Amino acid sequence: MPTLSFDLPDGTTVTTPVTTLLNAGYAGRDQADVAAHVAELAELGVPAPKVTPALYPVAPYLAAQTDEVPVQHDRTSGEAEWALVITAEGVLLTVACDHTDRELEVHGVAWSKNAAPDVLGRKAWRLDDVADRLDSLTLRGWADGQLIQDGTLAELLTPQHWLDVLRERGLYEPGVVLISGTIPMVPGVNQFAAEWRVELGDPATGNTIEAGYQVRRLPEAIG
Repeated sequence: MPTLSFDLPDGTTVTTPVTTLLNAGYAGRDQADVAAHVAELAELGVPAPKVTPALYPVAPYLAAQTDEVPVQHDRTSGEAEWALVITAEGVLLTVACDHTDRELEVHGVAWSKNAAPDVLGRKAWRLDDVADRLDSLTLRGWADGQLIQDGTLAELLTPQHWLDVLRERGLYEPGVVLISGTIPMVPGVNQFAAEWRVELGDPATGNTIEAGYQVRRLPEAIG
């Protein structure tokens, strides 16, 4: 069972085990746009979800605070997201990068989500402390130093939506981590990068939370 540790703005540190890891998908707030996106992905061979938004269970050990992500091939990429972390001391909000196997995605989204880590920031905010301005929080991602994602939390289903879902499913308990789903990528930027960095920002205070890592290609099978 992995353990995550987060530094908070007040100087305290909150540590929690991860018992359940969930990745939201097709989680845009405008579900009409989501339906159009599902149709686009279907043309690329990515199977459509049975329902939207979707929630994919992921192996808990894939929740990581790391500077390196090993991959099997060159067709993998990150996604800028936010994460809810339920702890014994309340709900935390941090940044996350869901590294995804794009080759495997055409066979099953759930499979692709379990092929690489969800990288989380090492800092966090208490959700209650930013609850009055969540939609204004910014979410950005860089691939090899190029801005590839740039939006706000207003584009995604809210943290409160997902907390309600967790309560309905009996999953609102310490140790649960939920990754939000992502925002659109900037056209023309190569997502198959060797370095990913993501940032959650609070314009009201100027504070940011970052996570970044190098992608390391594993060697071929050794005979």
